[in-house]
Amino acid sequence: MRELISKASKRRSWLPLDEQWWTKLGLLQTLVRRDLEARYKGSVLGNLWPLLNQLSQLLIYTYVFSIVLNVKLSLKGLPADDSTTFGLWLFAGLLPWIAFTSGLTHSASSVIGQPNLVKKVVFPLALLPLVPVLSAFIESMLGLMALIVLVSVLFQTIHLTLALLPLVWLPQLLLTAGLGYLASGLTVFLRDIPQTLGVVLNLWFYLTPVIYPADLIPEEFRGWVFWLNPPAAIAEVYRDLVLAGKVSHWGEWGVAMLVSLLVFCGGLSVYQRLRPAFADVL
Repeated sequence: MRELISKASKRRSWLPLDEQWWTKLGLLQTLVRRDLEARYKGSVLGNLWPLLNQLSQLLIYTYVFSIVLNVKLSLKGLPADDSTTFGLWLFAGLLPWIAFTSGLTHSASSVIGQPNLVKKVVFPLALLPLVPVLSAFIESMLGLMALIVLVSVLFQTIHLTLALLPLVWLPQLLLTAGLGYLASGLTVFLRDIPQTLGVVLNLWFYLTPVIYPADLIPEEFRGWVFWLNPPAAIAEVYRDLVLAGKVSHWGEWGVAMLVSLLVFCGGLSVYQRLRPAFADVL
């Protein structure tokens, strides 16, 4: 703890946060690093496994939808009706979805998986659900870097819109953390939540235009899908920034940002209300 306080003091000069906040941020950073190290400890490939998992899903979905089902896709500036184009488009949508689902499913068990920390009075329990959320987000960055490299090599272009990626990361992290707070808090009292979450996410996946173009959604439902389903807007903005070099979904991004912020505040509020009873139940 002294080491964390020391690190926090050194960073206070460039960001106006008090020492307590810097201590919590330092602790969160340590927990995330340990979580990433523990996930693949002893394996030969280590933290390359998340990238391999993402690439394997990319190959499977590209084969099924582009080759077997012959789904057509046309992106301005990229070869039309090409399996490579479809693969890149698909990968750009899968990256935020995988980070979202992985972070959410792991955060659901984050509190019940750390009973020793929960029973420590001085430990900031609000950090526990954030650890798997940030770990999943960091793992997705490997895939994002691979995607950017593939786009630059295959199509000889790197769009300046990549600088806007933090704008789409914000609603993604807020949504995942908010639902993570809600799921982790409820799981302490109802252990069926993680299993229920798996079913809900499977349904949610096919209701979100990640593996199929949004144009295939009937027009009367398309607006509802984008305006009420933040992952759909997030996936489309990812594709805009990395592949198209322009943003065509600013309105959807704005609504996704608002919904994600409301979900985060609501999830955190529920978590804070339930937190005093965690130690008694565990």
